[in-house]
Formats: sequence, structure tokens, C-alpha cells
Amino acid sequence: MSSEIGYSDIIERCCSSIQKIELTMFRSMRRFKQQLTQEECVEILNTEVRGVLSVLGDDDYPYGIPIDFYYNQQENKIYFHGAKEGHKIDSIKRHNKVSFCVYDKGYKKEGHWALYFKSVIVFGKIKIVEDFNKAVEICRNLSLKFTKDTSEIDIMIEKYAKNVMCLEMDCEHITGKSVAEK
Repeated sequence: MSSEIGYSDIIERCCSSIQKIELTMFRSMRRFKQQLTQEECVEILNTEVRGVLSVLGDDDYPYGIPIDFYYNQQENKIYFHGAKEGHKIDSIKRHNKVSFCVYDKGYKKEGHWALYFKSVIVFGKIKIVEDFNKAVEICRNLSLKFTKDTSEIDIMIEKYAKNVMCLEMDCEHITGKSVAEK
């Protein structure tokens, strides 16, 4: 019997390793009893207006930015808008993997000090939206989270759209949990 490893053995071992990596790319939640359903996560993404976008910043330090957003459930994408330059944009150009955290306002039970809230973390890749018409659509949808006054939205888009950069995040993994601060 030969102790040599054949080509098919190498391929089989590599494929097995790749499958293990794919299965563990995102960690499962340690406190699984607090895990939100996918529907609850989507509800938070659809109703909340702000979250924290985290990128790999200068010298590989994490950089978290409070930011307004719009979640498109059909596309499974999160959209952002902001300035055309700065730390956030420089970081995204260097490294497109990001995370985004959103949490609701929470509540307190009568007679208790603890805050109960739900949070959602999204992992994915982000890119700059190059299409101007798509950027205008993103700005419009984002604005509708704050006001239903479409005439005001039209005025603001006309005035500021050319100065805005929009970002598109492909959601690769969405998870959430219910937290009681005790």
C-alpha cells in the first residue's frame, strides 16, 4: 500500500475544508433563546431610521458611523447616503466588507430600571452607487422614512442630489436578538 496522496485525495480534502469554511463564515448566536426571527429582523430594518455602519478604517481600526438608511426587502439591500468623500468612503474603497447595527427604541417595564430592546446586525459587502438615477431613487425612498411630503422631497433632491453619494450594501447575513439590560 502506497503512502502517497493522490490528486483526487487532495481535491476531496480541499472541498471538505471549503465546505467547513462556508458553514462557519458567520457565527451562530450564543444566546439562541434571545434570537429574533427573520421577520422580526426585517420589521426593525423597515421601521427604524438610523443605525451604525462599521467599516475597517485607517490602520485597520474599526470605524462606526451613525447613519440614516433605507432597507429594500425585495432586493435584500440596505442603502445609505452621505458625502462624496471622507473617512467612510476612503475605508469602503479599501475594504468592502462591512457590518450594520440597528436597534429599536426599547421600553422599560413598570417598576423596573432595565431597558428591553431588539437589535439587528447585518453583514455584507458595500459599494458606491454610480448610477445617478438610482441614487435619486435611493434618496427619495430614504426621505420617505422621514416625511410623506413628496413636494418637499422633490425640492431637496433637486437642490442636493448632485452633492450626495449613495452606497448599496448587499445583505449576506442578518441576525437579531432581544436584550434585557439587567
